Amino acid sequence: MTTSDGRSSGGACLRIAVPNKGSLAEPAREILREAGYRQRAENRELVLADPENGVEFFYLRPRDIALYVGEGTLDLGITGRDLLLDSAASADEMLGLGFGGSRFRFAAPTGTVGSTADLAGLRIATSYPGVVRRYLEEQGVEATVIRLDGAVESAVRLGVADVIADVVDTGSTLRQAGLEIIGDIILESEAVLVGRSGEPDPPGLAVFVRRLQGVLVARTYVMMDYDIPNDRVEAASAVTPGIESPTVSPLHREGWSAVRAMVRRHRAQAVMDELWDLGARGILVTDIHACRL
Repeated sequence: MTTSDGRSSGGACLRIAVPNKGSLAEPAREILREAGYRQRAENRELVLADPENGVEFFYLRPRDIALYVGEGTLDLGITGRDLLLDSAASADEMLGLGFGGSRFRFAAPTGTVGSTADLAGLRIATSYPGVVRRYLEEQGVEATVIRLDGAVESAVRLGVADVIADVVDTGSTLRQAGLEIIGDIILESEAVLVGRSGEPDPPGLAVFVRRLQGVLVARTYVMMDYDIPNDRVEAASAVTPGIESPTVSPLHREGWSAVRAMVRRHRAQAVMDELWDLGARGILVTDIHACRL
């Protein structure tokens, strides 16, 4: 049960903003579910209390989340690094969440601009003026930044701007608009957990962050078990060093040991090949659903 201001009537709780739509919304809800928190069943729900875990979730526009956190209305939020920096809110990145990755680049008509320095004096259209202005200041480049809410790639053709700054994936959309990527990457963004700048940690923060970190580790690693002759344990342990060290146990079969270690998920198949060549057998890989390190 919540009061009129949205706080749990059962006492103080951690108030967390979650994207209500867009590319970050479902991955954000999924990582929270994996961390053991309730999430809304219908998109119409604006607030969801999870009293068992001492949290409340508020579903907001991703672009507004850093502002709510920076003003102290909410304790924490999940948003994009790009949106955090663009907002200029009094909020800090606390933890990268490993999803929603994107790159921001400049693009101009083919053959018109050679480097970032050549942007001086030009008009640059973007949906992220704060990010672009910050980057230009760091590079010592003076240019006019024009904010557009969408269809940025059309700004040059329509005569609104000379250059654009936007999220770039394959670059195919830009090429269709007669544009080419120029200069260095402006920003590499991903979903991040943000908190208010310069404020003491709210109650429950450590547990919340630890749960998210556990999910991130579980997504990054798998558990690998295998049997290996004793005289090859040292070589095998070098292939699977684990987080601190592998667990090695004697087998009933004389001269053999069982080894267990965490292995990076993207390397699992290659590691299995190396272990097989060393003489390991019975190699098993299992998912890790949660952990604390």
